[in-house]
Amino acid sequence: MLRSGWCQGPAGGSLGDRAAVAGADSGLRGHRSGPLIVSVTDFTSDAYRALPGIARRGFALRRRWPHLDGAVGMWLWVVPSARRCGAVSVWTGRQALAKFVRLPEHVAIMDEYRERGTTRSVLLEYENFDAARIRRDAEAWLMSDDRCRAARGAPRQSG
Repeated sequence: MLRSGWCQGPAGGSLGDRAAVAGADSGLRGHRSGPLIVSVTDFTSDAYRALPGIARRGFALRRRWPHLDGAVGMWLWVVPSARRCGAVSVWTGRQALAKFVRLPEHVAIMDEYRERGTTRSVLLEYENFDAARIRRDAEAWLMSDDRCRAARGAPRQSG
């Protein structure tokens, strides 16, 4: 799995890329109410030829990240051999995530690619910011998918 660097949002305080990778606490406890919400998205394209466009659109949307209210930060990820890509995004709450999902740029990407593959997602809640744990939990969820195990050559789960 290839991952982008941590892209900090305005709610990320003074947390930098090195602290995010190390799992340092960003001091968000004093700047939020309620748990942090983590959205993990996984898009599997029907065709390899769609991946460059998806990546280009994802990185364009990522440039807005430092200006999105409630955004703590995010990573983009890709598994080219499995035609998969997505994001792990951290939010101060469900309302902030909902505002992002409704952004015209996000809606346009979803509209353009919805019929070109399969999307799955999960929301996770954390009481405090621990980047290493969030990343580990997100990757475990992503790797739990049969398509990813098949790409790694691991046996599929039955049932």
